[in-house]
Amino acid sequence: MTAPETLYRPHTPRAGRPRHLWAWALAASQLAVVWLWWRYGWQAGLPAMVLSHAYFMGQVFLPRSRLYAPVVRTRPGSGAAVWLTIDDGPSDDTPAMLDLLDAHDAKATFFLVGERAARQPALVHEILRRGHDLGNHSDSHPQAWFWALGPKAMAREIGQAQRTLAGIAGTPPRWYRSVVGMTNPFVAGPLHAHGLQRVAWTARGFDGVDCEPVQTVARIARDLAPGAIVLLHEGAAHGHNPAILRGVLAELETRGLRAVLPEPVAG
Repeated sequence: MTAPETLYRPHTPRAGRPRHLWAWALAASQLAVVWLWWRYGWQAGLPAMVLSHAYFMGQVFLPRSRLYAPVVRTRPGSGAAVWLTIDDGPSDDTPAMLDLLDAHDAKATFFLVGERAARQPALVHEILRRGHDLGNHSDSHPQAWFWALGPKAMAREIGQAQRTLAGIAGTPPRWYRSVVGMTNPFVAGPLHAHGLQRVAWTARGFDGVDCEPVQTVARIARDLAPGAIVLLHEGAAHGHNPAILRGVLAELETRGLRAVLPEPVAG
């Protein structure tokens, strides 16, 4: 589903750190490798090359890394509040999770997959009707190869999801989460073009894969504190996502924490 032009316009890009700073750092590191190889031979040059390549590759898989794109790493705002984020919807779990959030007077940002949203627009409207927020979580959620997408494929994944969600909601999302948190050098361009802010997390229980609810909630609870960004999922095959959300909401109440949508982030 593509948004009508009257509904969707990319946001005006915000000023910030240079988007290609990583490229200068990579070039500088390789010049250092060349110098070490020339000065001390392969015994120094080869390990330096391997380590430098491992560093730049490893940053792709670190959800909180800022090397390739800016990222929100704690909940914007103050007070005894956390940010609940729910990935991979909409799904058959969405209505139950919305009911749980209502019962606890909690708000969340739903990071939606464009293709899934296009198939179930009524669920997207229901998320918004109940006072929650939307985020961009790619168009097709290619989790096995998202890390390796080139510039055109990455722009398509982010841009098409943005157009789909804007067409359903009437306004474009402002938040984005990379698939499995993986962020390669080609993510920053589409985020800049669409005015999106990338969001990481500080508390997770690995509820997107086969898990046991009590243990999963306990893993999340270890990192619950004011300013936490909680990563949750919906629609996983194990069927426990609503139960896990229920446990997290109960844990928040026990600790005197509220699940509140974040304040705007300055550009």
